[in-house]
Amino acid sequence: MAATTVTDAGSVRIITEVIPATDPRAAQLASGSQTPAPARTSFQTQGFRRAHPKVLGTIHIFTGIVHICFGIILTASEHRNPSLPVASGILFWLGILQLLVSGSLLVESERRDSPMLVKTCCVVNVGIVLGTLVATGIHGTAVTRHVPGCENPKPFQTRPEWCLNTRSKSLSNGLDSTFVLLGLLEFCVAVAVLAFGYDAARRHTYTQLVREAGIPGNPCKSLEC
Repeated sequence: MAATTVTDAGSVRIITEVIPATDPRAAQLASGSQTPAPARTSFQTQGFRRAHPKVLGTIHIFTGIVHICFGIILTASEHRNPSLPVASGILFWLGILQLLVSGSLLVESERRDSPMLVKTCCVVNVGIVLGTLVATGIHGTAVTRHVPGCENPKPFQTRPEWCLNTRSKSLSNGLDSTFVLLGLLEFCVAVAVLAFGYDAARRHTYTQLVREAGIPGNPCKSLEC
């Protein structure tokens, strides 16, 4: 039976009720007073979170949108005589298949604690490293080539009049140089993801070795990290 005491303190009356542990209300009060435990980041993904994958993913998404938008514009304007970057389709497959996919995975890895998601990000960014190297070579080659349709004419042929205008070539070189700089940015971001992803994979391997050894507790506290 609950014991109740009444205490008067001036104009305030304090009623105190002591509930036994066997009372069902005690369990309800105990469950209601407990605060939910905060979400803990696993030991394997702590190193990857230090790279701020959400920021890196935002950079990839932004550059991917830029690639796609310029790809649409250049394809529409050069549909008769496409340049080398447009003809190769690099603006689309690098923007859609790699940058947008990688950006979405990196942003999601900031929200979810999944070592498998980290490994997927690393695999995709390996493709981005290779893709940016290929894209840099394509854009660099386009800078050294003539404007499409203005190559050395065949015998008894003359170049079109618009080939005498150097503004189109200057604009094309400026766009290719801009994409080379964007490719350098994408390359640096992908290398950063791979570096921190390798650290997360190394931590995951270390945790498996600790579990196989049967060391209890936090691995980082049990052994020197």
